[in-house]
Amino acid sequence: MLAQQKHQIIELVQAALAPHLAGTELSPTVTLETPRDPSLGDAACNIAMQLAKQLKKNPRELAQSIVTSLQAHCGENALLTSAEIAGPGFINLRLSNCAKQEVIQTILRQGADFGKSTAGAGKKVIVEFVSANPTGPLHVGHGRQAALGDALSSLLESQSYAVTREFYYNDAGVQIQTLANSVQARLRGYAPGDANWPESAYNGDYIKDIADDFLAKKTAHASDSEPVTASGDIEDIASIRAFAVSYLRHEQDIDLQAFGVKFDNYYLESSLYSDGKVDKTVQALVDSGKTYEKEGALWLATTEYGDDKDRVMRKSDGTYTYFLPDVAYHTVKWQRGYIQAINVQGSDHHGTVARVRGGLQALNIGIPQGYPDYVLHKMVTVMKGGEEVKISKRAGSYVTVRDLIEWSGNGDIVKGRDAVRFFLISRKADTEFVFDVDVALKEGDENPVYYVQYAHARICRVLEKSEIDEAQLSAVDLTPLTLPRETQLMSLLAQYPEMLQRALSELGPHQVAFYLRELASQLHSYYFAEKVLIEDESLKLARLALLVAVRQVLRNGLALIGVSAPTQM
Repeated sequence: MLAQQKHQIIELVQAALAPHLAGTELSPTVTLETPRDPSLGDAACNIAMQLAKQLKKNPRELAQSIVTSLQAHCGENALLTSAEIAGPGFINLRLSNCAKQEVIQTILRQGADFGKSTAGAGKKVIVEFVSANPTGPLHVGHGRQAALGDALSSLLESQSYAVTREFYYNDAGVQIQTLANSVQARLRGYAPGDANWPESAYNGDYIKDIADDFLAKKTAHASDSEPVTASGDIEDIASIRAFAVSYLRHEQDIDLQAFGVKFDNYYLESSLYSDGKVDKTVQALVDSGKTYEKEGALWLATTEYGDDKDRVMRKSDGTYTYFLPDVAYHTVKWQRGYIQAINVQGSDHHGTVARVRGGLQALNIGIPQGYPDYVLHKMVTVMKGGEEVKISKRAGSYVTVRDLIEWSGNGDIVKGRDAVRFFLISRKADTEFVFDVDVALKEGDENPVYYVQYAHARICRVLEKSEIDEAQLSAVDLTPLTLPRETQLMSLLAQYPEMLQRALSELGPHQVAFYLRELASQLHSYYFAEKVLIEDESLKLARLALLVAVRQVLRNGLALIGVSAPTQM
């Protein structure tokens, strides 16, 4: 049911309770739940069972009093048609057909705004995702992060949060030096497998591509930084490093563009050092009294904040551990005014959660416990031709996002992007996922994104055949819509706004994909069970209005997860 309808029913229940609560200090919260079994009604309320003991009343008798009050508001043209007692004191409620049909008019009136709210107005949220080291192409794990992070950001925006999508570049440390050494080895004529090839070097063909362009003194330009021109000098390791990083950041820009993901900001780990933020963080933690020296290293007592053991901040050789710049970075997020920070990362970051949060608490600067939030995803297994694909020639040791998009679209970037995006959020982030390229290429019920998109295209085709002016549908009589499949569709449409709020509260954009599949399933079933373009003009117009409402919600949901809504397939 629609939110305003739920509020109306809750107000009716509260009014029915008022005589029983008079003279008490009780102020109960009335909630409504949707029964799993539709035959039990459209909503259920257990408030009588909750209050019976406190009011010293029999729960069924209290429920009967509430039901008697509600029945005065029941009728064919009212909000409810019935209120009944079930079991020990549950109250089952049934919406009238008139109330169920109201969702169609609401959707036609609100259009692309249906499902949106102002719940997050004035609140700043930063969503950090992908954040790949600039040492190679983006792999499918980064793709899952991109799909999850972008969909989560869109969910937040739909509820009026001010969202910043941020990419944190780990452009400092051992891996960057390994990248430079790998390119230099290629420049000297070595290749993977040679005796002189560094053991820790990156082996993908992209390293040779970087080396070739470096020798040619080409210019690499990442989207958010100044161009870097290669010196062409094999011994100039600083130039090699700078060029390789810029080259790969540009490559990642191309991957993200193919995936349809845009970031509002790029933040460089190296800036935390150059701006002195890491040193300031260390000093602040020392000043907090939560650090100690041991075996020549500086430790932080993170066990005081729920970590399983204390953590080294500064190693005995004077270098910092990975979690220290993370603490500095999240301090900066807080200082930039983000009341909520969400990190979408691989499950291999699980160990960093407690230590980063512990470091932020140790600073004692007002950052709330549980900051930042984490969405940790598990690995993606890629299947193609019935076999697992473990490597890409270009990357050397893993399947890239670009590979997956190209394979899944059979060369069509939009089709491939739609499949990859939909597939990668179609499961909870904390479950492992098998991406079957063969399924992504199928045009049938087995392919979930095709199944949902085809529902949208099918409605477009029916509307085209009807030659109707859709503008007139906003005023049509909807009372003919009484069949079970029609009322089920309307009930599901009404659940869309609440589903978005639930998905956001649980940081679970997979719920959008689940919902879209269910809506598409009901639409296809309805299409085959009932004719729309019939002679009965009033029924035809009512059914067309229902289809337009379904199309709009399919379109809204697909847009949230970055998937197109084709008009023909």
